[in-house]
Formats: sequence, structure tokens, C-alpha cells
Amino acid sequence: VPAGSEHPLSQTESRIKAALIGLGFEFAEGPELEDYAHNFAALNYPPEHPAFDEQMTFYVDDERLLRTQTTAIQGRLMARRPPPFRYATVGRCFRYEAVDATHHHTFHQVDAFMVDRGIGMADLKGVLRQFASTMFGEEVTVRFRPDFFPFVEPGVDYAILWQGRWLELGGAGLIHPNILEAHGIDSEAYSGFAFGLGVERIHMIQNGVADLRLYLDNDFRFLSRF
Repeated sequence: VPAGSEHPLSQTESRIKAALIGLGFEFAEGPELEDYAHNFAALNYPPEHPAFDEQMTFYVDDERLLRTQTTAIQGRLMARRPPPFRYATVGRCFRYEAVDATHHHTFHQVDAFMVDRGIGMADLKGVLRQFASTMFGEEVTVRFRPDFFPFVEPGVDYAILWQGRWLELGGAGLIHPNILEAHGIDSEAYSGFAFGLGVERIHMIQNGVADLRLYLDNDFRFLSRF
């Protein structure tokens, strides 16, 4: 009987956890069946944001939905513990999307954030630089460009130079003061950063996988490569 092995996504999650735990982050878990408040409202989404469109979300009823992002855990953890803290989470997310080589209704995401006194963009860049070095090698080059996300201000997307191409890893930024204040954290005394990225994206970049669907097709010919 041939020996089994971890799924490639599980292998990648283990490497991500090791990298972030080494940077002082504590891992926590949140529910996959989320409520509207934590998935959207607590993350400073304006009412007109396109993410509210039901065509992008699996709603169970008027108030509950399958989480669209692991960032939804932020509000739960902020309500549980006063700063300073460093948290990370990794797990499945769900969006109502047409399935093709680069999109799927089910995907895996990691989210990390910290809140403390005096946290700024230099801290965020340092953590992401070290994370990229751990995952992709010491010589990796990281790029940051301005971007918009409702839950951070300022926001950036970050990418790495890999085999001569810039490849985006995810979004990041300083946690919006509105989010801190909504959870009873004085935004004049405390600040923080957050970032998220796709687990599949990391494995695809490192192993030259071109089709996202392969990870969930359960085809042993593909899985046995890893």
C-alpha cells in the first residue's frame, strides 16, 4: 500500500504558520459561517461597496453568510483581548464566482495583524520582507504599491520578483482607526497593521501550477507530485 502525504495546500499552510509563529504571531481560528457584522460592517466597508452584492457571496439568511475573507476574525479577536497582540489565522473562504483557472468558489487565505503602541508602515514592511524571505528565499525582492482596502489606511499591495516577473501576493496596510475605535481601542494611543494573502497563490508561484482547480479536483496524478 503506497504511503500517503499531506495535501500541497496543507504543506504550504504549515510553512506559513512556521514563518509567522517565528515572527511572534499567535494563530487563532474563526467560524466559516460568519455573520454580516464581522464579515463586512466591522471591517469599515461602506454600504455601497461591491462586496455587498449577493452575486459575490453565499448568504445562508439575511444575517449569515459563508465568510468571504479570513479578515473577518479581526473583530472577534479585538473584542476578546486588549492590545498589544499579534494574531494570524488561516482557513477556507468562499465567494460566488465562476470557476476557471484563476478563480474558485472555495479558496484558502491567511490573515495576520498586530496592534501596539507606535506601529507604522516600517513595521509592516519589515514583517512582510522577512515573511517573503522565509517563504521564497533570502534574495527575494519585495515591492509595495499604494492600493485601497476599506479596513486599512494607508493601503498597499505587495508583490515579489520571481523568475523575472512581478507577482502579487496580497494586500496590506495600517488598520483603519475606525476599526480600532469600534472595538474600544484608542486610536490615538494604539495603531496596527494587517495583511492577507492566498495560500494557493504561494504554492502556484513556487511550483509553476497554472490552474487553481487542480487543488480541489482530488486527482492523484497531480497530488502525488508534491
